[in-house]
Amino acid sequence: MSEPASRTIEAQHEYLSKALPFHDRQDFEDAQRGFVAALDRTLVHTSEGRVVWDSEPYRFLTGDAPATVNPSLWRQSQLTAMHGLFEVVPGIFQVRGFDLSNITFVEGERGVIVIDPLISVETAAAAIALYRAHRGDRPVTGLIYTHSHVDHFGGARGVLPGDTADGVPVLAPAGFVEHAVRENVYAGTAMARRAAYMYGAVLPRGPQGQVGAGLGQTNSTGTITLIPPTLEITHTGQEETVDGVRMVFQMAPGSEAPAEMHFYFPDHRALCLAENAVHNLHNLLTLRGAEVRDPHAWAGYLTDAVDMFGADLEVVFASHHWPTWGRERAVEFLLLQRDLYAYLHDQTVRMLNIGLTGPEIAEAIQLPPALEQAWHARGYYGSVSHNVKAVYQRYLGWYDGNPAHLWPHPPVEAARRYVEFMGGADAVVDKTRASLAAGDFRWAAEVLNHVVFAEPEHAAARALLAGAYEQLGYGSENGTWRCVYLSAAHELRHGGFGTPVSTSSGDLISQLTPEQLFDTMAIRVDGPRCWDERVTVDVLLTDLGRRYRLTLRNGVLTYTAASRPEPADASLILTSAVLPLALTTGDAAGVTVDGDRAALGRLLAALSEPDPDFAIVTP
Repeated sequence: MSEPASRTIEAQHEYLSKALPFHDRQDFEDAQRGFVAALDRTLVHTSEGRVVWDSEPYRFLTGDAPATVNPSLWRQSQLTAMHGLFEVVPGIFQVRGFDLSNITFVEGERGVIVIDPLISVETAAAAIALYRAHRGDRPVTGLIYTHSHVDHFGGARGVLPGDTADGVPVLAPAGFVEHAVRENVYAGTAMARRAAYMYGAVLPRGPQGQVGAGLGQTNSTGTITLIPPTLEITHTGQEETVDGVRMVFQMAPGSEAPAEMHFYFPDHRALCLAENAVHNLHNLLTLRGAEVRDPHAWAGYLTDAVDMFGADLEVVFASHHWPTWGRERAVEFLLLQRDLYAYLHDQTVRMLNIGLTGPEIAEAIQLPPALEQAWHARGYYGSVSHNVKAVYQRYLGWYDGNPAHLWPHPPVEAARRYVEFMGGADAVVDKTRASLAAGDFRWAAEVLNHVVFAEPEHAAARALLAGAYEQLGYGSENGTWRCVYLSAAHELRHGGFGTPVSTSSGDLISQLTPEQLFDTMAIRVDGPRCWDERVTVDVLLTDLGRRYRLTLRNGVLTYTAASRPEPADASLILTSAVLPLALTTGDAAGVTVDGDRAALGRLLAALSEPDPDFAIVTP
């Protein structure tokens, strides 16, 4: 059954009621299986009293879906809103519903190993407190990061506060720190601004607002930390024993994250799939922005997981959603997830090789019935539409081969010309009323966007565009699409809300290598402002025994570790611990300066500040 491209909310509800097996309650049974305990209300504060997580606003997720929420997304949100402590198998427990992700506890001989300590210190501390209230005050004897995304490491100091981390092994896949830091620091400002849209940061929780993000309800907004790994997992088949718990690892780089791994607990017959097999179609390119992921490799890792562990396992669990029990069910779940990513990859590449562009492939592609009918393959977080465009981008980039698209006008200039050709703003607005009445919200949004970019203060255009976005949000099966559309409507009506949450932190900055720190400076250089400036600064790191030459010229900041015969304008002598503060604020504490003391100031003066409040739906 093909889903109509343009439809009223009522027609979309009717389509889904016929297309999907709403009678199947297996997911609800699995999501509640092993329940141990829950808090009446999962309310988590910072030490200053600011709320960073609250389950109470999602109590409305009961009964049938209202007209303003896609019934399939409503069902998923009911599942992801469940919270509490759950037993996966004897000796393995999860706390779910305390953050966007799950935290897992594996009991060892002396204490407990923690897998993926959520986003925030505060939510991780609340989760381990719930675990200890029912399983005893076990010390943390190991910490494992499955991959390099912040919702899997940010709460580390909530389970290992202060000096309790001393001597505790921290396991992570090869390349973890590099990718964790790069993603959250390099393009962190832009990603955080877009993530505020993606997760509906300022939307009210309710049938006309945010109902969940598909992968979980939303992200917590507490303190982000990072305890550096002490043991790197480097190859598939690597075996480690921590606190008497045996683990066999499988590397999965370039799948859902650049650095990611699976691991098997042979004594529990339990397989942790990190975030590569969850109960929705995942992102190949997340709406907040990221590097395009490789679905071909992703599918291959799932095949390898079945080959390595499928004959013995009894349960599969991940760091989102609920487990799948029973060998046959678990293996079939993995194979369907494998087929999902392989199908999207292979069919997209097949179609681009017959000349279809990304948007054309997104409209034409159809999933096979077995995937279309599988709840865990539905597009609640990733979508078929934006994933196939990501595959196209991965292979062919932004240019679709049509010369008309090679050198287009930027949005404002294009909008002014479109609106003029269509008879002026008022005429366009009048015509779009008919499109809205017919339920063609996609077209109305595209046209009205031109009017708003041509005439940002056109009240009728802003109001109608907000209404079109609202209807697109109400119809979206994808939780993040809904949040994006409704956030856009909110900004059109109430003004910009900026970036409520940042994923950067002191712990992350402290993990930057000198080279990464120099790179973060280079991407902040305001080139035109310093075309004629030339500065050289040597940096001598006494604790590492390294020397670098920083050079600003032609609006470009470069660095080298090679020696140079000509003297620098200034030399900074300091330790690597002092370097981040010295090069971001100019703080001279702990720094010895030889030469021109003003040189560092001239260098720092070339840097610009990123804008966390940049406009998205208006120019």
